[in-house]
Amino acid sequence: MKSEEKRSHRLNYLLKYYLSNPQEYALYQRAKQMGVSDSTAKDYIRTVIIQAQKIHSK
Repeated sequence: MKSEEKRSHRLNYLLKYYLSNPQEYALYQRAKQMGVSDSTAKDYIRTVIIQAQKIHSK
């Protein structure tokens, strides 16, 4: 699986998780469980929160 595909799958999973449990720290822990670095986890969090805000604003 290409790294872009892996990132996309992870972000989709984290978005679903965040929509059911909108807590940043829990989202961070989930991202870290995927074995990513701190900076990658923080990037995932920012991306997921932006996506969630777009969903809620529709």
